[in-house]
Amino acid sequence: MVRGPARLGVVLVLACLVFASSAAISRTSATAAVGPFTGYLMAHFTGESATGEQIYLAHSQDGLNWRDLNGGAPVLLSTVGTRGVRDPALVRSPAGDRYWIVATDLRIASGTSWNDAANRGSTSLVVWESTDLVTWSAPRLVNVAGSIPGAGNAWAPEAIWNPATGDWVVYWATNAARNGVTKHRIYSARTSDFRTFTAAQLYIERPGTQGIIDTQIVEVPESVGGYRYYRASADGHITVEAANSVLGTWTTLGNLSHLGISNGATGGNVVEGPMWARFNGRDEWTLWLDQYATGRGYLPVTSTNLGSTGNFRTRGDYGMGGTRKRHGSILNLTAAEESRVLARWGTTAPTNRIQSYNYPDRYVRHANFDVRIDANVSPAQDAQFRLRPGLAGGSAYVSFESVNYPGYYLRQEGFDLVLAPTDGSTTFAADATFQRVAGLADGAWTSFRSYRYPDRYLRHYGYLLRLDPIGDAQARADATFRVTS
Repeated sequence: MVRGPARLGVVLVLACLVFASSAAISRTSATAAVGPFTGYLMAHFTGESATGEQIYLAHSQDGLNWRDLNGGAPVLLSTVGTRGVRDPALVRSPAGDRYWIVATDLRIASGTSWNDAANRGSTSLVVWESTDLVTWSAPRLVNVAGSIPGAGNAWAPEAIWNPATGDWVVYWATNAARNGVTKHRIYSARTSDFRTFTAAQLYIERPGTQGIIDTQIVEVPESVGGYRYYRASADGHITVEAANSVLGTWTTLGNLSHLGISNGATGGNVVEGPMWARFNGRDEWTLWLDQYATGRGYLPVTSTNLGSTGNFRTRGDYGMGGTRKRHGSILNLTAAEESRVLARWGTTAPTNRIQSYNYPDRYVRHANFDVRIDANVSPAQDAQFRLRPGLAGGSAYVSFESVNYPGYYLRQEGFDLVLAPTDGSTTFAADATFQRVAGLADGAWTSFRSYRYPDRYLRHYGYLLRLDPIGDAQARADATFRVTS
């Protein structure tokens, strides 16, 4: 039995051990509870085309050669703000049980000039949320830069877990006047849920009139090269800096001018959008750089020691798939995550049309998010769907996903059929799921019984689609369709 001062000493020792254990937990890497990793997922946009400023995904098994997912079509569309997104960042919670995509709210394809985008653009970010990396919430806007005096925009957002404070540091570029100079600087805010953010604070500024955009930070828990965090930024060069805490003092390590690479300050290969990734299973990193000036797409430079920019070397053994990849981010995938992602987007489901039985020149289509049957549908993709395994009920049922609005499904609302983005809820899943049965008017055709209301079927009435009980020959004909290519 321990008594007196000796017992007090034991208590103090135990308290110190508990404190040390708590401190160790607070220093845990954002990926410590996740892994091992087996693949890679890239989120990106493709350019200023009609649908190029949306969320695209690509997959890699080796970290260098990429395959477009979803057949090269976007997987998420923004319906908020400017209705376009660029520069998406993929973010995983430390426990690996939640994910976010954070992106720039910007659509140059709508006719917005770069001058307006930089000086009178959106000060909000677009955020999606998921618990499984494949079913995403509806997009939402977060006005992170609205409190910055004279803010003209909020571009290229990123997020990194900060163990010192137990929340996320979200950082982005904003063009605003400060000390008499208007230019892009990096601002930051903290959040624990990507809904509520602290007030924006200045995070990085370059001297004089030199602006800075496209900063991205990578965490290196083993401190290979001497530091825990490394960041690359487009500031005339691609400048690489290092620190041991996210909000601490950063040391400049250099740039990539020895490779003939700059962000315009010294010419050569002019790039932007630096994008970090660690190779699975080894201490080697890739810094992907978008060769936007020549339109050649991303170029990888790799290093096994991030402590000196002299260690970076360009690579030629890579492939970027069929679409042009513009500024995005890369997430290392666990086997479970990779399996879910590839099951959802790795194979392209055939594109189908749904033909009316009693009006065979008419097909199911969406128009302003309402659903009807029409002839001579234009654009043709408004009448094209992918029949997915039922969002509810599994493979015995089907759900209709729009081809030109991926992530949007036919669902009933008050027995009316609409096209709507999935919100991940069980209610949405039930409303958007149907059972294929023999055609009520002709057994060689098909009818679709509602999963949620099994006494009702999909049918047209006045050319509009709805769910109805079927009681006579006219209704049976209206509720009969053919799935065609």
